[in-house]
Amino acid sequence: MSFWQRALRHKSFAVGAVLVTLLIFTALLSFVWTPYPAGEIDVPNKLLAASSAHWLGTDSLGRDVISMLIVGARYSIAVGVIAVGIGIIAGVALGLLAAARRGWVEELVMRGADFTLAFPALLTAITLTAIYGPGLVVSIVAIGVFNIPEFARITRASANAVWTREYVLAARACGKSLWHITLEHVLPNIAAMLIVQATIRFAIAILAEAALSYLGLGTQPPTPSWGRMLNEGQSMMYQAPLLAVWPGLAIVFSVLGLNLMGDGLRDLLDPRLARQR
Repeated sequence: MSFWQRALRHKSFAVGAVLVTLLIFTALLSFVWTPYPAGEIDVPNKLLAASSAHWLGTDSLGRDVISMLIVGARYSIAVGVIAVGIGIIAGVALGLLAAARRGWVEELVMRGADFTLAFPALLTAITLTAIYGPGLVVSIVAIGVFNIPEFARITRASANAVWTREYVLAARACGKSLWHITLEHVLPNIAAMLIVQATIRFAIAILAEAALSYLGLGTQPPTPSWGRMLNEGQSMMYQAPLLAVWPGLAIVFSVLGLNLMGDGLRDLLDPRLARQR
């Protein structure tokens, strides 16, 4: 069967793909339409229940909840794409370098990765906030820096396995350079694993952005953010408990969809795992 035929039969991938497609569609929709301007304050109409005018009600400042959720999807995806992109570009390059050169270069890269992992995204964000102030860029940099050692370690481990294969040994015997072998043989053979890892890290990036915004270190007002909506809804739990439910559900389904799709991609791109299931 072709890839797409197998994908349609894989329940985890199919459900995850539907959720991710819905997330992307919501983010794209925010560029052309929202029921109300996302940051529009209308205090006389605050804390309204769901109705035909406001499908999910309004918050403590009278802002339309569904409009804020739609626009918040755009920034969640933006943070995920850029942060994961930073991790892939820098981390994969370092991992390939470590696997190709070995020796002291590999040791230096791996010890640097271990050192970076000692500073999680939250601690990095707090440090950057103290220097530059809170904001969306701080979230992206903090999450992106944390992704670099993760991709470096995974790339190095996978690339080391490929370097022991017969076709790579044959290429070295033919006199091909290390970088030629890396780009022609090693990278294509670990690309599937990197795609799966990127999907999983994307979900973690969305969760991390929401956590940073919840703590006031990420996206700042008036830009909508699911994490900050969750924080603001928490203070209104007795008056309007649903204000905390909607952004929480948006985060849950986004992360769930990406994780399910990543799990499905792992099976689809590795036939051995598919056969085991």
